Amino acid sequence: METVFIIDDDPAMRSSLSRLLRANDISTEQFSSAQDYLERNSYDGIGCILLDVNMPGISGIELQARLVGSGHDLPIIFLTGYGNISMSVEAMKRGAIDFLTKPVDEADLLPAVTQALEHHHSLREKSSIREEIEARLSSLTEREKQVMHELITGAPNKIVADHLNIAVKTTKVHRANLLQKMGVRSIAELVHLCHIVGTEPESNDTI
Repeated sequence: METVFIIDDDPAMRSSLSRLLRANDISTEQFSSAQDYLERNSYDGIGCILLDVNMPGISGIELQARLVGSGHDLPIIFLTGYGNISMSVEAMKRGAIDFLTKPVDEADLLPAVTQALEHHHSLREKSSIREEIEARLSSLTEREKQVMHELITGAPNKIVADHLNIAVKTTKVHRANLLQKMGVRSIAELVHLCHIVGTEPESNDTI
């Protein structure tokens, strides 16, 4: 189930936000401080954070910086009792989904939460795809990887064979094997998978 983590030092605000979200079938957890949230066990599901900007101890902005720095991917929606343009710009640069001013009504909160949850679904889906591609890449032999890096530059089999000092027939065998392991039917599809994980073709002036 998707969960929204509400972090705010105002108990009335936490309760109000939680009631509103639960009325719309969204699970919530409440925390009175950033430290309380940091002490929670890690969460691997889909969710987002409703985070008060101004709290005693660790501020919302400081918590965001810590979470981003440690690789946490839960989207953050900031809540503040007053507008602060410079603060909102800083938060957005670090990836905040929205910056809402209290008191927050349902018309503003629910679309922001929906966007945040959809964004997290998308992040997890992309992460899963990357992990699958990287697992396929790790299954390749060193020679198959060498052939792949040549092929994704657009080099034909003969040029690949010349560059690697192997027979064209051997190149074709490696090509067929690596395409099968990567789960693709063409070099174009292979290039697309490599692009997803950041494996780009190296320039080759002789091609």
